[in-house]
Amino acid sequence: MKLSDELPVDHRLATVYRIGAGLCGVILLIFGILGFTDQLSFFDTSGSQVAGLSTNGLLSLISVVVGLVLIAGAVIGGNVASMVNMTVGTLFLLSGFVHIFILDKGANILDFGMSNVIFSFVMGLLILTFGMYGRVTGGLPHDNPYWRRRHPEQAAREDAARRGVTAAGPPRITGGGVGQTLR
Repeated sequence: MKLSDELPVDHRLATVYRIGAGLCGVILLIFGILGFTDQLSFFDTSGSQVAGLSTNGLLSLISVVVGLVLIAGAVIGGNVASMVNMTVGTLFLLSGFVHIFILDKGANILDFGMSNVIFSFVMGLLILTFGMYGRVTGGLPHDNPYWRRRHPEQAAREDAARRGVTAAGPPRITGGGVGQTLR
């Protein structure tokens, strides 16, 4: 079974996952490329800024790689895009939390500033929201593929009712001869 088997072909959720991955991927790719055009040294922590965020060559490289991963997820689409969005979004949030604690320490090799931490949280939540859209909530409609996967018995009953057959199957003839009963 492939990851994309859960979603029907051309399901509207796949479009949301693709747009989210593509949009955020392009933003990160542009940020990384701008860092490379400024010819920043790889491990410089002097506070060079690009688009209001402090950066260095290593952060630019990571931004380009992550941007390309998101764009690849957008191209593939479906559940792959959703999983890529959720994974990258989670990593962005974790990065924000880690960098809060190492802002003014020697371990801050990515030259994060507070604006980077805030960007990491905002971008992480945005990417995570795109990835989780339509997958996690108590109010998913019953035609949602994720609801159907979590409630297979009820989905089967609803499908059978829609087709005009009960979940127990068609009526059976029991007994024999005169006075037969249907169950």
